[in-house]
Amino acid sequence: MVELHTPQLDTIFHALGDSTRRRMLRDLAEGERTVTQLAEPFAISLAAASKHIKVLEHAGLLRREIRGRTHVCRLDPGPLATAHEWLGVYERFWTDRLDVLERLLREEDARKSQTPEGDDA
Repeated sequence: MVELHTPQLDTIFHALGDSTRRRMLRDLAEGERTVTQLAEPFAISLAAASKHIKVLEHAGLLRREIRGRTHVCRLDPGPLATAHEWLGVYERFWTDRLDVLERLLREEDARKSQTPEGDDA
């Protein structure tokens, strides 16, 4: 079971809380990218992109490798698995609730189909 109050989860969800960083992760899921390639889809400077990358790196969501003068980033899915496991608790919670709702609605439909036409009782 994943602990609810770990600094790692706080850092992961902080990193995921920004749409620019989420887009960067999505791009990295397709393969490694340079810092320039990660910054390209956004109207931001390389310095701003680098700050986003550092947040992702601090959360352990990406790894950066320096090849000559080029910084190449790749996705590290391990922390995402931790976040997914934590979210799984709530997925089970909502699945259980929706299962109960479905059962109640089916019972109500069955009762209505047993009531004669025009009878509002």
